Amino acid sequence: MIKPIINKVFIETYGCQMNVYDTELVQSILAKANYDLVAKEEQADIVLLNTCAIREHAHQKVYNRVHEIHQKRRSGHKDTTSQGHKLLIGILGCMATNLRTDLLENRRLDIDFIAGPDSYKRLPDLIREAAGEGAKPFDLTLSEFETYSDVYPQRERGVNAWLAVMRGCNNFCTFCVVPYTRGRERSRSVENVVEETRQLASEGFKQVTLLGQNVNSYYAEDKDFADLLEAVSGVEGIERIRFTSPHPKDFPDKLLDVVARNPKVCKHIHLPAQSGNNRILDLMNRTYTREEFLTLVGKIRAKYPSIALTTDIIVGFPTETDAEFADTIALMNEVEFDSAFTFKYSARKGTAASRQYKDEIPEAIKTERIVALVELQKEISLKKNRTHINETHTILIDSIGGKRSAEDVYGRTDGNKLVTLNSGTYSLGDLVPVRVTGASVHGLKGVAI
Repeated sequence: MIKPIINKVFIETYGCQMNVYDTELVQSILAKANYDLVAKEEQADIVLLNTCAIREHAHQKVYNRVHEIHQKRRSGHKDTTSQGHKLLIGILGCMATNLRTDLLENRRLDIDFIAGPDSYKRLPDLIREAAGEGAKPFDLTLSEFETYSDVYPQRERGVNAWLAVMRGCNNFCTFCVVPYTRGRERSRSVENVVEETRQLASEGFKQVTLLGQNVNSYYAEDKDFADLLEAVSGVEGIERIRFTSPHPKDFPDKLLDVVARNPKVCKHIHLPAQSGNNRILDLMNRTYTREEFLTLVGKIRAKYPSIALTTDIIVGFPTETDAEFADTIALMNEVEFDSAFTFKYSARKGTAASRQYKDEIPEAIKTERIVALVELQKEISLKKNRTHINETHTILIDSIGGKRSAEDVYGRTDGNKLVTLNSGTYSLGDLVPVRVTGASVHGLKGVAI
């Protein structure tokens, strides 16, 4: 294939792990089409922003970034590439699908093309079209079938590899844009996922994290997520398997049994609660009650008492009262999650919540609630982490050298606790037994045994 005239590409990624994986897919697709990937935006003929539509003000952050890129080029007295061509900027990902009209018609936003999460195979064509004259090319097709199972991602070598096993979501939580930006659920075959895992093991990866918008709803050819975990665990060279993000409705006993007894499946479950109040859970369309959530927590801990549980919580959902927020505080106290990701509710264009409810809770109240939640979780996290002092854990080394010292070594326990070792000669990917000597809100300290 002939190398394109405009061929140097820089990709910037926002948002979740699925976007990181998608960037790796895009890198592979463009490399196959003879585009060169560069490490710095200033070196690029084409800048791709792989965007997220989940977080508050995510679109404004990307708009500002587009203006910044152009301003930097103009400050050098040109807004062109080294070859004299106009710099091309493309918007990829969930924001492209969610805000297509604004992106295509906003005259103040100088972009050249957009592509949704199911259209990355068309990127070489879109870039060629954008390099010509005319309207901004785009492809925002939501596919019922695309899983990119025929594309092997181009990754940086490391310890952990993200591996998307399914795409899309059927849950339609009222606060979430994912079903509208990534389409309906579809899964790759077990054989295809195992084949990619084998390739990862041959490249030296020790851990895989299986990804999906609702990963435990995976289903392909009569195989469910428990079957997939068992199959992936059979790949020699892979030491640990993690998965994210699951939904509490998809944890049958079969899956819990695999997590509890399979030594390669990490003893950590991320279990998004979102709220501790039944009325709010119903408004969110979470499909479970507070009581059902607590029953699931009890069942998980009965099968593996020391398992690490983490969660997501949204505060300030429309019409949430002080008493209903107190139910969430009570849930946090009862479950005692190891850690929690907490967010203020903000309306997302296209979601059911944005159409049905006014975002009426004052920002000051949202702030007050999230501060209370964060402070409570800090207390719980510290308490949970201190219980590990003097215990022995095996950690997987995933980082060497840090802000405090170039000699610091970092690894994670089976339960995803970060452990700092102050010295030692280790390599990335080493499995090291350690004795825990200290604990903080954010992690553990240890010495190698």
